Amino acid sequence: MSTAHTIRIAKPPSTKRVNLADRVYAQLKAELFDFQLMPGDPISENEIAERTQASRTPVREALFRLQRDGYVDVQARNGWYVKPLDFDAFDELYDVRITLECVAAQRLCALDNRPPALTGLDATWGIDTARRETDSTTLWQLDEQFHAEIVAAAGNREMARIHRDVTERIRIVRRLDFVKPARVDATYDEHAAILRLLGERHAEPAQHLLEAHIKASRDAVRQITLHGLFEARDAIRTGAA
Repeated sequence: MSTAHTIRIAKPPSTKRVNLADRVYAQLKAELFDFQLMPGDPISENEIAERTQASRTPVREALFRLQRDGYVDVQARNGWYVKPLDFDAFDELYDVRITLECVAAQRLCALDNRPPALTGLDATWGIDTARRETDSTTLWQLDEQFHAEIVAAAGNREMARIHRDVTERIRIVRRLDFVKPARVDATYDEHAAILRLLGERHAEPAQHLLEAHIKASRDAVRQITLHGLFEARDAIRTGAA
């Protein structure tokens, strides 16, 4: 006599739970980027669930996603916590940025016609000092757009995809580059110079300036201490540059 076996098919997660997990993930990620959650801070599932009005299941799903992204981790006894900033890993990602953007500069200078995207960037960065943006949040978004459009304009979709991924992974420190007025002025000046060199099809000087520009940004955020993070958080909250 044969024994019947019941095959149980796992049900996919409900749309409501997925949406909740996405919402909690986005909110926690924003708090990490705004340094409302600081490196080393403990994270309570119960506190997040209460604050986000979600159950612990989507909260845990969001935390596991952030763990895969490298932002948080969990210990058996101490629970979840914000991971310390790994500047060695950031250095490697900045090296990837340099490689991608220098290749993009070379490709742009070899094109017959200047891409319209670069003309649009001229309107943002080639302005006089009095009209320059001072809000730190707006600035890092404009800076990301500048570098992303240079790579995208080169026409290699895989390069652009990899560049977007690298940008996402360094965003948490990259925005720290815009809390000091001197770095803001340098960014405007260097972006305008890069665009001018690309427009004149001077590939090698454009590559050299891009590399120096990215390294300066990397070195600036490397100087950030824990005390500096608190100061940066206050600047980000007030919108001061």
